[in-house]
Order: sequence, then C-alpha cells, then structure tokens
Amino acid sequence: MSVVERDIDDLPRNPANYTALTPLWFLERSALVHPNQNSLIYGSVRFTWSQTYRRCRQLASALNKRAVTFGSTVAVIAPNIPALFEAHFGIPMSGAVLNAVNIRLNAEAIAFLLGHSQSDVIMVDQEFYSLAEEASKIIADKSEGKLKPPTLIVISDDNCDPKSLQYALGRGAIEYEKFLETGDPDFAWKPPEDEWHSIALGYTSGTTASPKGVVLHHRGAYLMALSNLVIWEIKEGAVYLWTLPMFHCNGWCFPWTLAALCVASICLRQVTAKGVYSAIANLGVTHFCAAPVVLNNIVNASKEDTVLPLPRVVHVMTAGAAPPPFVLSAMSKRGFKVTHTYGLSETYGPSTVCAWKPEWDLLPPEDQARMNARQGVRYIGLEGLEVVNTQNMRPVPTDGATVGEIVFRGNVVMKGYLKNPKANKETFANGWYHSGDLAVKHPDGYIEIKDRSKDIIISGGENISSVEVENVLYQHPAILEVSVVARPDERWGESPCAFVTLKSNVHASNQQQLTEDIMKFSRSKMPAYWVPKSVVFGSLPKTATGKIQKHVLRAKAKEMGPVKKSRL
Repeated sequence: MSVVERDIDDLPRNPANYTALTPLWFLERSALVHPNQNSLIYGSVRFTWSQTYRRCRQLASALNKRAVTFGSTVAVIAPNIPALFEAHFGIPMSGAVLNAVNIRLNAEAIAFLLGHSQSDVIMVDQEFYSLAEEASKIIADKSEGKLKPPTLIVISDDNCDPKSLQYALGRGAIEYEKFLETGDPDFAWKPPEDEWHSIALGYTSGTTASPKGVVLHHRGAYLMALSNLVIWEIKEGAVYLWTLPMFHCNGWCFPWTLAALCVASICLRQVTAKGVYSAIANLGVTHFCAAPVVLNNIVNASKEDTVLPLPRVVHVMTAGAAPPPFVLSAMSKRGFKVTHTYGLSETYGPSTVCAWKPEWDLLPPEDQARMNARQGVRYIGLEGLEVVNTQNMRPVPTDGATVGEIVFRGNVVMKGYLKNPKANKETFANGWYHSGDLAVKHPDGYIEIKDRSKDIIISGGENISSVEVENVLYQHPAILEVSVVARPDERWGESPCAFVTLKSNVHASNQQQLTEDIMKFSRSKMPAYWVPKSVVFGSLPKTATGKIQKHVLRAKAKEMGPVKKSRL
C-alpha cells in the first residue's frame, strides 16, 4: 500500500505567494533599476534598458495585432543584432514561441524548420531575405498553395548592401522599425499562466536525419539564466560581447541572463579575432562565450590583430565541443580566464561546469589546463547528472577509466522534441535524458567526455577516443586545427584518420614530409594503435557555431577507401 505524503499544513497556493517562473520579468526590472544604462551596443547604435523594454513591448503588441499569440511560433533569421536580442523578450511577451534559426542553413533546411514549426511570422535580417523568401517558396510549392504564407518582416541594417533591403520592401516585406511603430510601447504584456508553457524552439543539426525541434519552457529558461550568473560570478558593470550566436540554443540563455543583472552587451555581426580584441580594448568587454574553435582562432591570431597584454582579465565561457588542453593553456597565458562548461540544446545550453578548485592553483599550467579540460559537475540549476552503463543504467565506477553515457535529469532538460514521440521515447528512456556522449567519472566526481558514441574509433577491437588523439595532435607546432575520424582499414577494420588545418606560417609544399613528421610526433606521445594511419590537409567543415562537422569528414574518409595492409 502506497504511503501518502502529508505536509505540516494544508495551505494552498494563491496569487500572492505563487506565480509562474519566467525570465521576461528580468527585463522589466532592468528598465526600472537602470533605465538609462546601456543595454545594447551595435556599432553606432545604442539602446538603454528603458528603450529596450519599450521596444520589446512594442514588438509584442504589434504581433498581437497580427493575431500572433499563445500557440503561435515566430521565426527569426538573423546574426547577432539588437533585433534578435529583442525577439527573446518581445516574442514570448506576445504569448508566442521564439524560433531562432541558424543563418548558415540552406533554403531547403530552413523550409523544413519553418514548415515543421508552422511559423506565422518570419523576422529576417535584410542580408538573408532572399534565403527566407526561397524557403517560403519551397513551403508553398510543397503545400500546393494550401498553407497561408507567413508574414515577412525585414530587419534593416546600415552595415549591409542597401539593395537587399530595397528588394525585400519591393517584394512586400514590412520593415522592422515600421512594424514596431504599429505596436504600443506601454503594452501590458502578461506572463505565462503556466511556467511549463514553451518559450523557445530550436532545431538540432539534423546531420543524419531531419532536424529535431527542441522545445524549452519558461521555467527552465528562468533557472538557466540565473544559474549562468551564479556559475560565472558576473557582476553589475560587466560588459558582454556577443561572439556566441544567439540562434545557437538561445545564446545559452544569455539574453535573459544579461537582463537579470542589467549587463550591457555588444553585438558583433561577424566574429573575428581582430573584432574580439578590438572590443576588449575599446569597449570595455569583460565577458564572452565561444566554442573552442573560436578560442583557437584567438590564440593563433596574428600580432597585428591582437591587443596584448589585455587591459583587464577577460572571462570566457567555452562549450560546444571538448576544448583541447593546449588551447585552454594558451588562453590562460594571454590573460583570459576560461570557464569550461558542457551541455546540449536539449539542456538549455551549458549544464555542467568544470568548477575550479583552489588546490589546482598550485599545479603547473599544463596540469591546470588538463584538469580544466574536463566537463566537470552539474550546473546549479540541474538536479541530476550521471555517467551510466546503458545496459543496466547503473553509474560507472569513479575510476576515470570506465566509459559510460552521460545522462541528465532536472528542470533544465527540454520538454521534448516537437511532434516526435518516437525520439522522445528513446531520449527519455528510464527517466533520464540520454545525451549520446560517452564519458568517464574521475575519483573527485568530475566527468570527462571521451567521445560521441558515433565518433569512437574501433581499431582491431580496441576503442580509440578521437578526442584524446586530437588533444595530443593539437600540441604539434604546425597544426592549427585537427579532427580525427575513423577510416576503413584492411587490417584493423578501421583506423584513425587525421584531417589537419595548418597554421598560416606553415607551408604544405611537402605534404609527405609533414605527414611523416606528424606521425613521428604521434608515436612519441600516444599508444601505437592511436597513431593516425593517414593525414589529410585542408580546411575543416564547420557548423555555424564553430563545431567541426565530423559526419562530413567520416564520409570523406570512407570515400578515400580502406588503408592498405602494407601501410604503417
């Protein structure tokens, strides 16, 4: 017989003591506390918190007047510009759900996203208007005219070719500022009645199948926004630089985080090492987020593009891929303080952190970087994190060697995938969210990723972590970027194949000699069966957020055919 849990009282919830959690309240507070402080800086454009709050309410009001409200989806196709920041508040203030779209996708992929999400309105930066128009045409053709075409709102930008704006307006698009003017700046927006209501929709990369729509709720966004503040110890007066795309998992929830503490942010339309250093030197930047590939560009920037020594300690949060210890060490030497986090779109962005331990301060720099390269422990807002044996769901031993799958449980796990019950059943099996990432747990309880399950290389029956091979190769003086994947091998079934981008001062005139040098270096640093049997030089394919597309490289390695038995 089940036992009914009884509290000490029978006091009910009421409007005075209970309200749905939502990060939208943060913006109202910022406008009240610091109405005249900068909220957004974009070139010569500057907005205060009071202005941003009014503009977001105008956006919500204008959308409502277009019958966009609870149950609607609004897509935004734009780089890091103020309008995309405003969309993170204005769209959910209308009751609708924000779908921030990756600007690097092609029209076919965007058409799938817009059709699957049934977006009623598309806000699009003028540079990408023709892309949105082409995607809309694909949807219309597939529906044979049965679907009502979405309203297109074009966001003008003086940094772009004016012809693209003229074209959009000539095609009947509404200019964003004109659209805002139709809304009420004093609009009395309403918070969600239920914090489980959706606030944002984002799509996975869809590298092996159709992209999956990740649905996030107001409660999770609220908790993640505040967790970011606690984990990173952001203070009032900080200045945040938008290097991380806001369309990538809602910028790891940082639009809402920044509003919570009235932190000004600087928008960069395009991210370059020179632009980052310039913003640090001239605009007082104290914090930014970036994938490891961006950090690699920063540490390998030319002398002309850098501003060193830094005028202040600059805090960097990195995630998106396992950062090589070499890159972390190089960032530290340049005056950046790197906080290493890990997470997924399905967990609102970063949901673990390699929390720094004071005793690490006594370690040599290389050992500090190695410790900081681990994915660490659960975030403040996450209730459950474990590495498990997927056969029995039991936690793996804390020996730093036994590999299992990382699983999550808690309030910063997504609601689920939109219209995809099969995927939801699989990903939430046994009451956990299954990440698909393989890791070990160390004696101190910190987890460390070894690979994605699909990226493990099985050579002669031995498992090889592509991440560990990459970490060693990054130490080679000629290598700027490297990605290791499995290539068919006549003798071993498959063996490591290294795709390498060389540093700008290294000439690949004699690739055979460079290959031999890299293999010799590898043999001195790693087990013999880890050593890449083949090396390919050239640029690496990446996603819009800087992740190397290993599925593309795996396909290339397969096309190369198997490594012959006679090869070393």
